[in-house]
Amino acid sequence: MERLRAPGGCPWDREQTFDSIKPYTLEETYEVLEAIDNRDWPELAGELGDLLLQVLFYSEMAKEQSSFSIDDVLDRLSTKLINRHPHVFGDVKADTSAEVKRNWEALKAEERKLGGKKDPKNDVGEQNSRRSILAGISSAMPSLIEGHKLSSRAAQAGFDWPDIDGLFDKLQEETEELREQLKQFPAPGPRPQGGGIAGSGRTPVPEELQSRLEEEVGDLFFVLVNIARYLSIDAESALRKTNRKFKRRFQWMEDQLQHGRAADESSLEELENLWQQAKHHEKSSAARQEERSA
Repeated sequence: MERLRAPGGCPWDREQTFDSIKPYTLEETYEVLEAIDNRDWPELAGELGDLLLQVLFYSEMAKEQSSFSIDDVLDRLSTKLINRHPHVFGDVKADTSAEVKRNWEALKAEERKLGGKKDPKNDVGEQNSRRSILAGISSAMPSLIEGHKLSSRAAQAGFDWPDIDGLFDKLQEETEELREQLKQFPAPGPRPQGGGIAGSGRTPVPEELQSRLEEEVGDLFFVLVNIARYLSIDAESALRKTNRKFKRRFQWMEDQLQHGRAADESSLEELENLWQQAKHHEKSSAARQEERSA
């Protein structure tokens, strides 16, 4: 990487900045996740290399501006692993994964406290000395992951539902609040947005109502994220798998359409019938695969 960034190296690599590389980091991360979901281990090896390249790229650019180097990155990681595993590198006892997790969260909380301490002679520092328990959670990450982290951090402080029934009650409450706002939706009410030019045929909605609807839908998502958290399910991964399932079934439907017709040239009744066939076909294929694996 140093050679690529040096004079006489690669013109493209030399032009890159921290900001220009960010989209590639996100792309490579999702490609790692996809390889894991597909259980494609040879592909995963390559994708992990691509992700590691991002770390090397950032580190080399930081070294050029005398901020830090790859050695600093690895040193900090090594120190963090040692400090957060006192049951391995120290005298703390932890025989179960639950005890390890409790110790880990306690150590992270202590690190956050230390990170928030400022010069006591500075008034602003005194105000910041009690750092929020939610500090450090980036708003740049995908919203489902951010919601999971926010609610998990709040749960550590005891701010959580006592059982999952409370979450389903909350889901019902948020659903009713959305339906209440929909009573103010202009006639004839919400309708699917058809094809054609973007926005054409869309019912005009007052900006204030649109804002309230967005808020209520966001509340619904947040409750669903908490249900996933309660069940130890990764909401982002769950939705990603559902997206792929939908894509797989819809494309199977398209393949079954007669005479090369497109989906938008077919009736809803025909598409619904094919959708049910797609589900049955997928379940049958999965059953046959299980029989062969048994």
